[in-house]
Amino acid sequence: MELRLKSAFFGILCALTAGAFLGARAFAQQAPVISRDTIPQAEQAPQGDAHAVDGSRHGLPEEAFAVVPGTRFLVRLESVLNTKEIRKDQEFRVRTLEPLEAGQGNYLPPGALITGHVSRVEPAGTTGRAKVWLTFDEIHTKFGKLPIVADVTAVPGDHSIKAGPIQEGAIEGRSSTQKDAAQAAAAGAAMGAIQGVKDRNKKEIAEGAALAALEAYLMEAGRGQEIELDPGTKLELELERALYLLRE
Repeated sequence: MELRLKSAFFGILCALTAGAFLGARAFAQQAPVISRDTIPQAEQAPQGDAHAVDGSRHGLPEEAFAVVPGTRFLVRLESVLNTKEIRKDQEFRVRTLEPLEAGQGNYLPPGALITGHVSRVEPAGTTGRAKVWLTFDEIHTKFGKLPIVADVTAVPGDHSIKAGPIQEGAIEGRSSTQKDAAQAAAAGAAMGAIQGVKDRNKKEIAEGAALAALEAYLMEAGRGQEIELDPGTKLELELERALYLLRE
C-alpha cells in the first residue's frame, strides 16, 4: 500500500513539473521580445553628447557656448536682392540651413532667422560691374536676439556672381561674356552697314560697319551684369567674431 502511494505521488509530481515547463515555454514564445530596436524612436535616449542650447549656462563656462570666428555655414535668402532696385540701409532676411556648433556639444539648431541690411550698393551702370555689401545684424533664437558679425564668402551655384573668393565682403556680378560682346559687335556692324547703304557709298559701308562693330564690342565688353538674388538663394557666411549662444 505504501509503495503504491509513493508511486502515485511521484507520478503526480512529474505531471506537475512537465505542465509547469510546458506552460513557461508557451509563455516565452508568446511574450514579445523587448530590445532597443523595438522601443519607439521618440522614447529612446538621445545619442551622443550634443545639446541644443536654451540660452542658459547650466553651470558651464561661457566659452562652452561660443561659436568660434572663422566658422562657415550656409543660409537661405528670404528676401529679393537686386542691385537695380535695392537701396542702402534696406533690410533683408536669411535663415540658417546648418547647426551652429559651439563647445562641449552645444549647438543652435538650423532654421534660425538672421536679419541684416544693405550697407552699400553699386549698380552695374555706375561702375561697370554690380556690387553689393551685406551687413548681418542679429540672429533670432527661441531665447532672444543675439548680435552677429559675419561676412558673405560665397554664393554657391549662382553663375551670375563673379567666381573666386569674395573680397571685402562684397558680392560682385560678372562682366559680360565674350559671346555677348561678339553678338553686340555683329549687331553694330549690321547697323553701320545699313547706314552706309542709305548713303550709297561702298567705302562708307565698310568703314561704318567696322567702326560700329568696334564701338559695340567695347561697350558690351565693359558692361557688367546686375546682381539679382531671389528668395531661396544660398549664401555661405563666415563668422568674424565669436557668437555666444547665451541670453544677454
